[in-house]
Amino acid sequence: MSSPTADVSVRVAWADDAAAIADLQLRAWPEMYGGLVPADAFPSGPEATAHAAETWRAALTRPQDARHRVLVALERNRVCGFAITGPTTDPDCDPVADGELAELTVDAAERGKGHGSRLLQAAADTMVADRFTRAVTWTVASDDRLRAFLVAAGWGADGAHRELDLDGEGTTLVKQVRLHTALA
Repeated sequence: MSSPTADVSVRVAWADDAAAIADLQLRAWPEMYGGLVPADAFPSGPEATAHAAETWRAALTRPQDARHRVLVALERNRVCGFAITGPTTDPDCDPVADGELAELTVDAAERGKGHGSRLLQAAADTMVADRFTRAVTWTVASDDRLRAFLVAAGWGADGAHRELDLDGEGTTLVKQVRLHTALA
């Protein structure tokens, strides 16, 4: 007798996923950027969630480019992670050959269950289908957990780094490093 398997999958996000993606993103940001950004800078509350959901709905129904994709990791029919892919906008990269993993977020309560690995593989497969030959992603320099996950999956630092000025005044700076991988 075989044991039951988990009902998990990854698929392209639908407009109906907008509220779940927005909720997950707004819950994840304080954990991802908590030590880097003041707590009051994070949007919260029903109005923020509704606004984020509408922004996501618009992005999912009218992407900027046909190669902009949002993938969702599901357990049964519940969104527990998402990834965003598309052409890179880095000035030292080729937007025809280089895709970007713009975000990879998994609900903190769902980590260690394979959702991140499935999302990462689906993102790579999606970028290959979009004819990219290399993928890049930016990670917060101090996010050792995400960087270790990506390195274990075959990504490596390419020497590029940047500092984002989140408030435009130079008081909220986030240092990032770029990782890359060849796509088969």
